[in-house]
Amino acid sequence: MRFKEAVMTQPNSTKTECGSNCGAHVSELASTKQTAAPGNVLYRIPSMDCAAEESEIRNALSKVEGVRGLRFALGARTLEIGGEEAVQAQAVAAISKAGFEIQPLADATLKDSGEDDHGIDSGFVRPVLGLMLAIGAESIEFFVPEASQIMKVLGMSLAAAAIFMAGFSVYKKGFAALIRGRLNMNALMSVAVTGAFFIGQWPEAAMVMTLYAIAELIEAKSVDRARNAIKSLLALTPDDADVKQPDGAWLRMPATEIPLEAIVRVRPGERLALDGVVTAGTSAINQAPVTGESIPVDKKEGDPVFAGTINESGTLEFRITALASNTTLARIIHAVEEAQATQAPTQRFVDKFAAAYTPAIFVLALAVAVLTPFLLGWTWMQAIYKALVLLVIACPCALVISTPVTVVSGLAAAARRGMLIKGGVYLEEARKLKAIALDKTGTITEGKPRLVGYEAWSNWRENEVWAIAAALAHASDHPVSKAIANGLAATELQAKNLQALAGRGVQADVDGKSYVLGNHRLIEERNQCSKAVEAVLEEHEKAGRTVTLLASDEGVMGIFAVADTIKETSQEAIADLDRLGIVSIMLTGDNQATATAIASQAGIKEARGSLLPEDKLQAIKEMQVQYGAVAMTGDGINDAPALAQADIGVAMGAAGTDTAMEAADLVVMNDDLRRIPEAVRLSKKTHFVLWQNITIALGIKAVFFFWALFGDATMWMAVFADMGASLIVVVNGLRLLRVKSEPAKQA
Repeated sequence: MRFKEAVMTQPNSTKTECGSNCGAHVSELASTKQTAAPGNVLYRIPSMDCAAEESEIRNALSKVEGVRGLRFALGARTLEIGGEEAVQAQAVAAISKAGFEIQPLADATLKDSGEDDHGIDSGFVRPVLGLMLAIGAESIEFFVPEASQIMKVLGMSLAAAAIFMAGFSVYKKGFAALIRGRLNMNALMSVAVTGAFFIGQWPEAAMVMTLYAIAELIEAKSVDRARNAIKSLLALTPDDADVKQPDGAWLRMPATEIPLEAIVRVRPGERLALDGVVTAGTSAINQAPVTGESIPVDKKEGDPVFAGTINESGTLEFRITALASNTTLARIIHAVEEAQATQAPTQRFVDKFAAAYTPAIFVLALAVAVLTPFLLGWTWMQAIYKALVLLVIACPCALVISTPVTVVSGLAAAARRGMLIKGGVYLEEARKLKAIALDKTGTITEGKPRLVGYEAWSNWRENEVWAIAAALAHASDHPVSKAIANGLAATELQAKNLQALAGRGVQADVDGKSYVLGNHRLIEERNQCSKAVEAVLEEHEKAGRTVTLLASDEGVMGIFAVADTIKETSQEAIADLDRLGIVSIMLTGDNQATATAIASQAGIKEARGSLLPEDKLQAIKEMQVQYGAVAMTGDGINDAPALAQADIGVAMGAAGTDTAMEAADLVVMNDDLRRIPEAVRLSKKTHFVLWQNITIALGIKAVFFFWALFGDATMWMAVFADMGASLIVVVNGLRLLRVKSEPAKQA
């Protein structure tokens, strides 16, 4: 069984150190209402961009006694701290001392404008000014190599000004980290640039700092693509809608103020602001933003509709079933936000590696500066310069950013296709699946009984049989009766004196004559069953159908077969899973005959019927022993235990219960089973890109590591190599956003 991550975490956990914008905005989801829990205080930290800053803050707060818990929201740049008033004051002081601006934030809705005080657009001003000053310093060094003392002072002044303009925030955080004995990218760059300046390489020091600052901003802008792929969901719902008033008039109201059960109108071409059930009108709804379905779905009275979807044709009126904060789309956004906050296995590995890598390179650089003049005969200037180059190479930014941007891109690609994956761990682990258990009703089948066959018996006239059966079926509220009523033509005949026969059917009078519409057991009790009838019933039951018979006092008049038909996509999905080497097994509470029949139609080789919830749970445990990693797919409350036990639980979103969707790790929003093999292929692709990025990041560093020690690599080259590698892995990770659906190839 898996344990869910706690909402509030203790402040002594550690994360990898990296740069000020390493993976900036990777997990940003704006426009979320944030409210502090009772006794806690919510703060905004404008420069808290990624896990590096989170780690710095956690470390700063680890020394503050009385902190009950922390909750970080990197996307909104907020931190919730639990503790008494005196503890809050100490926590704020500790965070400020660590070099971060912190502002108390009352309950508020945080909107990301895309251009805040630490935004990318405004952030370019200082580095660009610094670059112009650095070019001036380089020009003096290049064109006037034998410059007078005045020109040298001017060049140094330009270089110092450039470093200040571009690197002020780097120095602020770097020195704060060094004072606490921690090594992050800010500390490494601060030491490297300062060292280069004081050994006379001031033009290069200025250029390195400005290029670093600009490259970080470019990197952050590239990473924004992954963020915006999810964030774009926020723009799908309109801010207001037409609400019907008691006097029948329509009033435009903010979506956040529309209550449950209100009647809302949506015109052709408009997006729906809230979830609801259609009460009037017919139309085709484009549900792609929520379910990933490419073809508009016809909607009529009684059908559900979702916020963020597009009304294609007619005007609809619908009754609100969820508040603006609890719509299907809002829950998707919230789930993706939580998923982004969890670390995938590869990300945890990279973070641990990088945590050891940076201090190791720092110690090596120190050894190069101190020992090589004695061991290799280098001059002190050569040794110190090579050591400074190594410090720049020691930045783990490309390595650390290689995983979160890839995982977030994968989560975004899944969301666009109607798959809600609740964390990077499940995105990565799906590739390991060896078997999948599938519930029958609502998963493999439509979950809606339909009349699939009917015949008049003996010498009864068909039209008379159909009309009498329709009259009795319309009068009953049993699902099987409803299926028969919907499958037969409407009739003017009326069923009177209706009597429910518990567990058997109904009895009623039509035109003064008594009839029954019931199951096999009822006909047996009336002694109206014959060998011929039994033979027909047996054939239907073998096919997994529920049989209902119409009879009068004279005998059986008609036989009606109702079945929960399999979805059009089920056979294709099962075949696709087979090609991926994943064994499919049906687990259902229905009888074994029905289970076998439906499994055969879907192409599933093994079916287990008559299972209670605890039986399904035990079956999953047995499959895990036999096959290894197992997924469970279901949609009902009875599936929740098995969903939680499976390595990956998959819930059918449209037909699924809230309990099943809560227990699941992957929610298929449009109930299309083909999304499951698609998720497996996306997992394989994500894993490949993750390790491709890690190889690129480490490979480039290895080349420049040896070049710096045994060649003539410069700080320029080092900063270009580091930031170039960062941009390469970001762009490579973003390729997952373009992954298209394609069936697995035949092995």
